[in-house]
Amino acid sequence: MAITRTILLAVAAMAIMSTASAAIYNVGEPGRAWDLGTNYSTWASSRTFQPDDQIVFKYSPQAHDVLEVSKADYDSCSTATPIATLNSGNDVIALTVTGTRYFICGFPGHCAGGMKVKIDVMPRSSSSSPGPASGPSASNAPPPTPVSTAISVEATGFGLAVLLVVAGLMA
Repeated sequence: MAITRTILLAVAAMAIMSTASAAIYNVGEPGRAWDLGTNYSTWASSRTFQPDDQIVFKYSPQAHDVLEVSKADYDSCSTATPIATLNSGNDVIALTVTGTRYFICGFPGHCAGGMKVKIDVMPRSSSSSPGPASGPSASNAPPPTPVSTAISVEATGFGLAVLLVVAGLMA
């Protein structure tokens, strides 16, 4: 019985630790959203994006949208061949793998006006090892993952649920 409790506690602890570290970033916040008034280069460079994080684009669908694009389309603000098009006004994108992803507003003139953001997803580093020497480049970036527009349950809620189930089993 003691071994079963130990195993259950270990599984619960791993579930909590593996899910609690994911972050949710509202693009442009604090203070703004997905709009023409934000410097997205500054916004993105002040954050460290890692696998399992999410980014959320909040905007008026009548005024903006979000296109995930290639590096070439990002650089030229081309909307001709998007990887994905989102237009709900509350688009949640899971960052599942390391690499660089590119997003622009597809409304005429908006990308050229600054509505574009490059997201560098960096590997999670352990506390005993230093971070990577340089960021990922577009040439070795993995292919983009599918975009999700569904809001997921917060990671900490899942960890709490697992802990409560384990506590119930131990009682």
